Amino acid sequence: MVTRVSRFDADWWVVQKRLIYIVVLFASFAVVGGGVGLYLWVYGNPFKGAPAAEGAPTGARFVSLEGGVRVVRSNTRETVQARADTRLFPGDLVQTQEDGRARITLADGSTLFVKPNSVVTIAENTSAEGGKQTKVRVAVESGQINVRTEQQNEGASNIVGTHLTESRIASETDASFHVREDKSEAIRVGQGAVETSTSGGDVTTLSAGEYAAVNQQGTISQREKLLAAPQPVAPRNLERVAARRAGATAVALKWQKPQMGSPAHYRVEVATSPFFVPAGKVIERDQLQANEFTVGDLRQGNYFWRVLAVAQSGQASDWSEPQKFVVVGEGGTGDEASVADVQVEYVAGQIYLVRGRTQPGNTVRCAGRETLAARDGFFQLQINAPRGAREVQLETADTQGNRNSFKFHLPSGG
Repeated sequence: MVTRVSRFDADWWVVQKRLIYIVVLFASFAVVGGGVGLYLWVYGNPFKGAPAAEGAPTGARFVSLEGGVRVVRSNTRETVQARADTRLFPGDLVQTQEDGRARITLADGSTLFVKPNSVVTIAENTSAEGGKQTKVRVAVESGQINVRTEQQNEGASNIVGTHLTESRIASETDASFHVREDKSEAIRVGQGAVETSTSGGDVTTLSAGEYAAVNQQGTISQREKLLAAPQPVAPRNLERVAARRAGATAVALKWQKPQMGSPAHYRVEVATSPFFVPAGKVIERDQLQANEFTVGDLRQGNYFWRVLAVAQSGQASDWSEPQKFVVVGEGGTGDEASVADVQVEYVAGQIYLVRGRTQPGNTVRCAGRETLAARDGFFQLQINAPRGAREVQLETADTQGNRNSFKFHLPSGG
């Protein structure tokens, strides 16, 4: 007797094989997808940060931010609060408020430092031929910037433009450009060289250690040896000064004569804010002849001071770097150096934002950065966490000498 396979049985086996093929195919996709996902989780996106096409605009990057810094987008005119991961493209405008500062790196590796109360446009920022040909141009509407260039390739250009001048920055140059409130301007060259042409027809090259002022008519009204900033000596940065009579004391401020130039007098400011905003000014004195000045009756608290020199011609140096000192009382239990509502937000790379609240005026430190709590107790710090760190330590200190430390976990990177 012959056994025959029915058509039904044959069809049943064909269907089952197709299902097997489909299952195997989906399983293969799942394995590949899982492998790709694991690679991205461990090593990150291999295409992230890849160079743009030759000659395409290169996004400038913020190196550091302090205080109020805003960006106005050129294509939408949208105003956004600047963050560490905010990219800047040609036409974008950077605004710093009275407490704002921003340090930006450009396509040619140069660094642009935008000082408080300034408005600057990233006019051009391109790189071609593998970075050998770069074109950088920034326009200063108001305020002051500092530009520091690295070694440049032949054919590269780095230009700073204002209403009155156009300045080409040479390799390895450190120079600042100031558009004053009265619309006159000043150019200071610490090292390197700057070739400047003015709207009034003047063309000149300023070398290291030179200063030039441009009047409202667009001509160079003053050119002379650069007057450097004085160097603070005492009190030392972060020095703690004990309060005396009834919780107050006098503090002697001392500084060195500038290394370049001959000052006629000095100007000193003391404030409760590192940005020396008007609301935080404690005292300011001008026409000081000596290299020291004593500030009396300072109550317990955090103070910042700075000094500049003025030449006989009227040229004013840059301000010295702000120095902080703390007038402290005796004792302290630590009860007034607490923190609350702390949030740690991942930004990019090893960069995090730490926000929270403590008592107004308290000093907050984290990962080598320091800030003061505002009048409502709010504080914010942008930090660079050590690679591989899972937590950071936050330290607080009040004006009475109380100190506390707290540890917080770092969120996973995006």
